[in-house]
Amino acid sequence: MPQYVLQGGGYHAEITRMGAALRVLRYGGRDLVASWPIEGPVPFYSGTLLAPWPNRLGHGRYTFAGERLEVPVNEPERGHALHGLVSFADWEPAGPPHTEDGHASLRLTHTIESSPGYPFLLALQVTHTLGHDGLTTTLTAENVGDRPAPYGCGPHPWLVAGEGPETGWELGVPAGHVLLTDETMLPTTLERVEGTPLDFRVPRPIGATVADHAFTGLDAGPDGVTRVRLRGADGAGVQIAWEAAAMPWVQVCTGTGFGYQGIAVEPMTCPPDAFNSGTDLIVLDPGTKHEAGWTISAL
Repeated sequence: MPQYVLQGGGYHAEITRMGAALRVLRYGGRDLVASWPIEGPVPFYSGTLLAPWPNRLGHGRYTFAGERLEVPVNEPERGHALHGLVSFADWEPAGPPHTEDGHASLRLTHTIESSPGYPFLLALQVTHTLGHDGLTTTLTAENVGDRPAPYGCGPHPWLVAGEGPETGWELGVPAGHVLLTDETMLPTTLERVEGTPLDFRVPRPIGATVADHAFTGLDAGPDGVTRVRLRGADGAGVQIAWEAAAMPWVQVCTGTGFGYQGIAVEPMTCPPDAFNSGTDLIVLDPGTKHEAGWTISAL
């Protein structure tokens, strides 16, 4: 599949047109994300963008502005619509990759056309910028239609911290609350992480912990930035950082439950099934924009 190569600051990135996906990210020859063959398939949404909703939309059904709507179910084993509408779409380049002052950048665009289940018109633009600080991705959505639109977004990178099993990696997630789910992975209750196996506020080895949960109550620090860190046995690793005010949720999924190498860390503007709960749901009025960004870097 078509892809673009960015290099800068000791980093190497490969971005595909399909899904505007981060297929490869390396620093000094060390992988920071799980990669996949250029010919595909893409395993577990690895590196793709999630919009106009991240995570699950329960049974593919929701009500917005008094209208009952239904989108295709793409997670048949649970009966839900998973990860939005653009993860496997073709994104158009706004121009060739650009290099300036040691930074390489690429801009891709995609339009979410009105459909029976999502009768709204959104123009999306994503910019990947690579430099000494790592890979920064910024996703912008503009409502170019004539009616308000429900919206949420996030990325889906699978982070890796070196050789060896992930059970020996050290994970730090500065989040005070975790969203529990039912047997179909739809939200039930929000609980404090304290005293649970899902408390990673103090970084510790993952061990036998199996997680596939949304976290919130993020510790943003004085700069307003949340950082989730993953380290291998040698102390080297990877982090993903973002502004907590813009993306107050993060899904963390251990790959052991899927037979996959890596830890999915997915900053999100809203929790699972937000189209139904309304929790942190963004409503884009005609002519308005929303922007969210995150940075993946080496430790």
